[in-house]
Amino acid sequence: MRIRSKKSNGAASKLVAMAKKGSSKATIFFIFVSFILFCAFLPVFAPLPSFHSHSPHRSHRNTVNRKFEIASDRFWRDGEPFQIIGGDLHYFRVHPEYWEDRLLKAKALGLNTIQTYVPWNLHEPAPEKFVFEGFANIEAFLKLCHKLGLLVMIRPGPYICAEWDWGGFPGWFHSINPTPKPRSSDPTYLQLRSLEVEIVVTSSEIWLLSLKFKVERWWGNLLPKFVPLLYDNGGPIIMVQIENEFGSYGDDKAYLHHLVILARDHLGQDVILYTTDGGVRENLEKGSIRGDAVFSAVDFSTGDDPWPIFNLQKEFNAPGKSPPLSAEFYTGWLTHWGEKIATTDADFTAAALEKILQKNGSAVLYMAHGGTNFGFYSGANTGVDEADYKPDLTSYDYDAPIRESGDVDNSKFNAIRRVIARYSSVPLPSVPSNNEKGRYGPIHLQRKAFLFDTFDFTNSTNVFESETPMPMEYVGQLFGFVLYITEYRAKRGGRILLIPKLHDRAQVFISCPSEEDGATPTYVGTIERWLNSKLSLPDVKCHSNINLFILVENMGRVNYGAYIFDRKGILSSVYLDGEKVKGWKMFPIPLHNLNEMSTYNPITQASFSAFSEIRSSRKKLTYKHENTSKEPAFYSGHFSIDKSSQVMDTFISFSNWGKGIVFVNDFNIGRYWPLRGPQCNLYVPAPILKQGDNFLVILELESPDPELVVHTVSEPDFTCGSSGTSLHQL
Repeated sequence: MRIRSKKSNGAASKLVAMAKKGSSKATIFFIFVSFILFCAFLPVFAPLPSFHSHSPHRSHRNTVNRKFEIASDRFWRDGEPFQIIGGDLHYFRVHPEYWEDRLLKAKALGLNTIQTYVPWNLHEPAPEKFVFEGFANIEAFLKLCHKLGLLVMIRPGPYICAEWDWGGFPGWFHSINPTPKPRSSDPTYLQLRSLEVEIVVTSSEIWLLSLKFKVERWWGNLLPKFVPLLYDNGGPIIMVQIENEFGSYGDDKAYLHHLVILARDHLGQDVILYTTDGGVRENLEKGSIRGDAVFSAVDFSTGDDPWPIFNLQKEFNAPGKSPPLSAEFYTGWLTHWGEKIATTDADFTAAALEKILQKNGSAVLYMAHGGTNFGFYSGANTGVDEADYKPDLTSYDYDAPIRESGDVDNSKFNAIRRVIARYSSVPLPSVPSNNEKGRYGPIHLQRKAFLFDTFDFTNSTNVFESETPMPMEYVGQLFGFVLYITEYRAKRGGRILLIPKLHDRAQVFISCPSEEDGATPTYVGTIERWLNSKLSLPDVKCHSNINLFILVENMGRVNYGAYIFDRKGILSSVYLDGEKVKGWKMFPIPLHNLNEMSTYNPITQASFSAFSEIRSSRKKLTYKHENTSKEPAFYSGHFSIDKSSQVMDTFISFSNWGKGIVFVNDFNIGRYWPLRGPQCNLYVPAPILKQGDNFLVILELESPDPELVVHTVSEPDFTCGSSGTSLHQL
């Protein structure tokens, strides 16, 4: 029930305090709201139905004679015992034109099931803006799995981890005040119903209560798409996961129960729901749902003895309802910037898998194929505290048997395939060949503009002003960069700059506007979240206040652990010599992300890139040592492919460059940082390229190659930086 319902602005939705006037109307209003919230929470504590109880909400009739179920501690497919030999392959990390290629290679590996996450932030990049096209066309991916004879285990979260930005949660959560508390029974996070009540106190005062509830709205748009694709309805989906490794994070059972009720409401009572938790008692106690309603699966380190863990798994499932399943059998591991590339031995991995399969256990390889963190979607982890920040690489190769570019001619693919062949119920398909790689020679670049030239600092309409710095999300910049600007008085001996809470990395510049050439921003240093040291600003003789520019980069929200509440930008006051600096301007920098179209792209129209703030009539700043300066700048170049048959996968090597992001034909292929390593080259899938001219745009943040050239190469390279000289064998 709603009173005068209307659409609200989800990105800025908030509960407005009603403290100005007390009245009988306000009293009635609060009683009404309390009643609504009470009714909304009743279902959370209702008992959960078993696998086969009748749905109180709606029925989904099985019109085909198919059945996937659990009995006698085994999986059963159409009345026959079934062993899941699966693998994770994430549709959002693979170009859609390559989905079939990667799935056929997974099938040739011997897999009969594909497991995939569903990232909420890709599908709802802005409040109530749902996207299911391009990289986000999950229905097309699932139908392709079905066409190729592969079953599917789907993991719709709402939290997914996955080394993906904020574990899949939308960044716009952070623009809401108060921010919803993810992974909890917080009503502003869970509920769908949009209750907006207006009470007019006077002609000029409106009290607005807006409770925009998130998870129900998201699943209400997503889960109905799965119904015709459920196995019992003739589709490929055999199981649907609830949350993800929740026992490693919390113990809010009301939250898990609510998700189960939501899933049953949309999917019916016959589909198998499952949880996945680490194979230790504490995690299973907190993350599983005892009884017959939800199947509890486990994961554990590769090489651990699986069978004691599978015996523990039985304690958290109903009798006869615990087929042994490792829902994440790790074929490799993730790598952060600054680390050695992680690898695992092929024969060791294959032998560990065989210990599961030889006793009729089931396993899902994490990963079968890793893919790429295109755009700004790579996640991050933390160590001992929030400041011990570890951002993930652009590559999500994961040392998986199917490599980032789809290559299968490697020892791990062959070793795992040999093991699976011994236990597969059907002969394995022949192995497809690797995709051809192209080398298009060196690409010579030209500097098109320094980043600071792209702003009109005096007349910009896209600027936010505040006494203190505002987080990136508050100015509508969910990914990438924000430029913070203020001014301070010159002081003999210089100044000491301190930013107590910075997420994640800042480059600092100063300028003296009163000098003839002093408007040129001069680089003075970098502050990083994981070091968070003070920065000395030089002594500058200036007859006016000195301009302070702080360019802050969001390097990916934390996706796992206790510190996943990871707002970005400058999150504290800024201090000079211990005194707070007041009076700030924030300039968003609108670079487009994965699966987004650039609304303005002057690089292809006027040999420039990415911003609508260019003023061609404005005098450009003067820079010295243009090819070696520390000022961020845009560079562009092009290369030609003569024939359509020559359009192939390639890699772009950034070995002599510093740090930045790259667009190929307006597609954001991700971050590079060879100075930190270990990744030197970025993968460019062939579907991004075309016959004829292909355009490359680079935003280099630090130090361009003095020759302004990049090279296209045919192989990945993980040997850059001081960390990249050797492999990290796990």
